[in-house]
Amino acid sequence: MDCDARGSQRALFCDVLLTARLLTVPPHALTTPPAVASTEPARAAAMPAECSDRRTPAKPANAVSKPEPCAAPQPPPPPPLPNPSTGSANPSASLHALWGYLHPALDHILRAPTNNPAKAPAIDVSYHMGVHTAVYNYFTAQSDAGPAPTGLAGFPARFAVQSEKAKASGADLYEQLDRYYADTAREIFLGAPTDDSSLIHYLVPCFNRYSAGAQSVSRLLNYVNRHYVKRAVDEDRGWLRLADVLDAVARTIREDDTREKVQKRLRERRTEELRKWGYREGDPPARVAQIEAFAEAASPPDRVVPLIAVAYRRFRMEVMDPLLAVPKLKVSKGGKKKRPPPSMGDKPPLPRGRLARAVKELLESKGGDEEEKRRLAGELAIALRTVGIKVDHPLRKKLDKFIPPEQR
Repeated sequence: MDCDARGSQRALFCDVLLTARLLTVPPHALTTPPAVASTEPARAAAMPAECSDRRTPAKPANAVSKPEPCAAPQPPPPPPLPNPSTGSANPSASLHALWGYLHPALDHILRAPTNNPAKAPAIDVSYHMGVHTAVYNYFTAQSDAGPAPTGLAGFPARFAVQSEKAKASGADLYEQLDRYYADTAREIFLGAPTDDSSLIHYLVPCFNRYSAGAQSVSRLLNYVNRHYVKRAVDEDRGWLRLADVLDAVARTIREDDTREKVQKRLRERRTEELRKWGYREGDPPARVAQIEAFAEAASPPDRVVPLIAVAYRRFRMEVMDPLLAVPKLKVSKGGKKKRPPPSMGDKPPLPRGRLARAVKELLESKGGDEEEKRRLAGELAIALRTVGIKVDHPLRKKLDKFIPPEQR
């Protein structure tokens, strides 16, 4: 087309045609041609640092080139669990429906295999939002519902009949989660090897995987903590109840004491309880919250604690307590307990729990990687502390020195 022709309409048509041609030109045609552009920076950026082409300093001409060590490629993490299709069903219509919607997510987060035990597998964002919405709708709907129907299929009888207040407060879902954690921890205990020498190598990764999953579930179901747990603690059903400290405080109360003085003594009594778990005066709030979490995990199962403490408490009850249990001495026919015979004039050795024997074998065995032994001992000490094993326990006294200073 001759663009030098006269006429305003024809000139305008030529301008539009030229603009269209420029817009259809590929971007790379306006820049450096592919044959000229250098690909070295892109190739170097795509490679690991230890495998990249190092050109400085220059190597001598007679130098023998050695291949650079390359790390083995890590397998990709498992894909996020997609949101299951519920069709026209309402997940918040009943506890049975809600649990059926939650259960795949809990199994994926707590039980699915993963390449990194310190990180729980993820669920899809839409599934995460769906769980939060279903739990919220269930709690709000049950606050206006009547008495609970009897005979929910698949649930115990004591779980089927609930009062309106219990359903409104969320105790049914809380107790179901407690049972789920108990079943998961029991599976870990039943899968433990029978050989004491490999027990710690099994237990430490299992706890790390369980802990990562429990933290993820706690974030997923945070509404249960905010709606039910907080209210239960305000109603004096938490890990430390008024009756636990009332006797000690009552002995120091005088008739002329004001309410503020009584509350101050109650706070002091609570501080004394926290000192049993390592609290020191002047600890930052994050450290105080961590210490209180240890105390919550050590509480009996009838105390209402946050979901993460429920998980750790069940791990202690189902895994750690059986492994720490000391076998009973055999009773002879005369009614006296048989003790092992003394060796070389020393005191007779007392029986030990299975975990104590495994720790003794780990620390006293000759050979092997000493740094790895110390790491396993330190991580086991952290696990014992996290699940609520008390500070004065003999095994904790033995292992706490292996905890890294920044985690003490």
